[in-house]
Amino acid sequence: MATDIQIVIDCADPHGQADWWAEVLGWQVEPQDEAFIRRMVATGAATEADTTTHRGALVWRSGAAITSPDPDRPRVLFQQVPEAKTVKNRVHLDVHVGADRREGEVGRLLGLGATELHRASQGPFEWVTLADPEGNEFCVA
Repeated sequence: MATDIQIVIDCADPHGQADWWAEVLGWQVEPQDEAFIRRMVATGAATEADTTTHRGALVWRSGAAITSPDPDRPRVLFQQVPEAKTVKNRVHLDVHVGADRREGEVGRLLGLGATELHRASQGPFEWVTLADPEGNEFCVA
């Protein structure tokens, strides 16, 4: 039997990263249940310090997720960590758009706040390595 996965990305600002990546991929930020969060605080299972307000909604401070509008895609969770990113990612995302859309997509992502790191090719395959607003590397292929 196959096992499902969730992709987790460590970051400083999970809600900002979720918003950014949802825009990049055309996915949705997963809504959080304010009533549930309030109940957890009221019963002492969580504290006000565990929450924050993002875009006018009460949310968990330490995480935000995005989901694809297409079924059977893995959920991506952005998880707050205290340390800053210091080295190259050991795992990264590839955004596949095709050779005919690559340059336009790179331009769009640069406009959203990505940084171009380098371009590469291997045989007939070409890609552009970018960094998201927190410096996490990803490729556009």
